[in-house]
Amino acid sequence: MTNDKTNLKHNPFLSGPIFPPLVRFALPLMFSLLLQAFYGGVDLAVVGRFSPTASVSAVATGSQVMQGLTALITGLTMGVTVLLGKAVGAGDKEDAGRVVAGQIKLFFAMAVFLTAAMVLFAPQVVRLMRVPREAVPETVRYLRICSAGIVFITAYNGISGIFRGLGNSRSPLLFVLIACFVNVFLDLLFVGGFHMDASGAALATIIAQAFSVVFSLCYIRRRPLPFSVKEQWRKSGSAVGRILKIGSPIALQDFLTSLSFLIITGIVNTLGLVASAGVGIAEKLFVFLAIVPMAFMSALSAFVAQNMGAGNQKRAERALFLAQGISFCFGAAMFLLTCFAGRWLAGIFDNDPEVLNAAAQYLRGCSVEYLMISVSFCFLGYFNGREHTAFVMAQGLFSAFLVRIPLSYALSRLAGAGMFFIGLAVPASAFVSLTICVVYFFLLRRKDIKSDKVQV
Repeated sequence: MTNDKTNLKHNPFLSGPIFPPLVRFALPLMFSLLLQAFYGGVDLAVVGRFSPTASVSAVATGSQVMQGLTALITGLTMGVTVLLGKAVGAGDKEDAGRVVAGQIKLFFAMAVFLTAAMVLFAPQVVRLMRVPREAVPETVRYLRICSAGIVFITAYNGISGIFRGLGNSRSPLLFVLIACFVNVFLDLLFVGGFHMDASGAALATIIAQAFSVVFSLCYIRRRPLPFSVKEQWRKSGSAVGRILKIGSPIALQDFLTSLSFLIITGIVNTLGLVASAGVGIAEKLFVFLAIVPMAFMSALSAFVAQNMGAGNQKRAERALFLAQGISFCFGAAMFLLTCFAGRWLAGIFDNDPEVLNAAAQYLRGCSVEYLMISVSFCFLGYFNGREHTAFVMAQGLFSAFLVRIPLSYALSRLAGAGMFFIGLAVPASAFVSLTICVVYFFLLRRKDIKSDKVQV
């Protein structure tokens, strides 16, 4: 990737057909998400095969908490991706160096704070989650061990965000592939061989993350970034503020959305160990089933950011529609799969008939969600690339805290309500989010036309 303005015309993001570069960029993201989902899911699958239900509940709940913390990091990473993408599109290598230097300062401080907070307050977090009594000790241990690896989570996501901003989605795929292989081997060793249950899964996770980070740093050393970070180190203070300005709304939205699912998990946990394990499996499956729209959300953020930096706004809009069409086809397939084959999907993670039935019912209730997020996630990627991250945060919080949580609680308190009815709160929230995104898109387009910003 060159930073020379005279050579920007050779950047496939900025000129020529849209479909090939967009899909080439999105495919490695899909594989990365698949591996990350597998990376997290293999913990639950191995524990489900070799450990009791209490351990499954501990990993299901503990991994949900860690996903919430990871959402904070990945949200801020999106700020780096967008800013770096704009710098690349504008051919400003000095600004690119400042963004990366600012990211290093910010993420190091964040890793230290989150690690200390989680190690100290893990028991309090478990109590807030209303974890079934049988699973409390293991959940606390799982959280504390995983929290020791927050520095590696932060480093991995930071490095991956840099490469995505440069239009390179293949290198992050390689990094997560390394972590995945190590994690699978260690899960089988610690959980299947040494019978360490949830603690073994947590230990395997942080060791695998450490391997991935060391490998990625060696990779950068051999293939240096196309701009200097060291020269911009003293001038990176303003970049920290810009990363926070763009990334904080996304980070807050992602974190609070994850928190909303944690609250729902807490609500379901009151229904017993089987319900807790069933919802935990369903939530773990979501990452696999939503891979295509999630990949296009990330791909559009970088693609749109570069084109906005180069003044190609109309091209960014065409990329949005193309991504939505592809994503919706996959969303329809996932709807059918979750509606009619939920028990089979849940069987990947557990073999307890009661747990499988609970997960299948919940998945059927959630199934319509996959039709809607296939479109709305692409909208969110487009808005992120245009730096409308405050809107992305607002719509996410509205749909989560004013729809999903209240409705989940109300449905769980209905006499005789099963997992299917509780699951209906998820597509209801997705419908609200999609509606808000459609309205905002047309308002934004109308504003662009009035301001003569749309490129013909």
